[in-house]
Amino acid sequence: MSMMNNYRKGWALRYLREAREELIAAQKTPQMAPSLILEAMRKAQAAIYYSLGEPAFIEAIVRQTARKKQVIEEPILRCLVEIERTVDQVAQTPESDRDRAIKQVDSLIQIASDIVELFTGEKA
Repeated sequence: MSMMNNYRKGWALRYLREAREELIAAQKTPQMAPSLILEAMRKAQAAIYYSLGEPAFIEAIVRQTARKKQVIEEPILRCLVEIERTVDQVAQTPESDRDRAIKQVDSLIQIASDIVELFTGEKA
């Protein structure tokens, strides 16, 4: 049985599909890669947030926690903060490190896929 409503499930799956499409586009069009990479990461992150609950609420908690430079005991929150920091780091990555950024995005999309699948019960 699914742990989320159909609205959130639909958005989580949609954002995940779009993240994959953005990553493929980034690999095919190097001149557009920086913006597509960032967009793919944000969409994968949004898919995770929709899987967990109200995205705006979760995003606010994650950003507030990320600003604090303290140890995060809660494992899920720690994971979300690490994802946020990775997104910020990739946003600052120079174009010369595009291949490394693409690998990071691919990893994030896989993590998002696993989380979405866990909460939706569907292979994403």
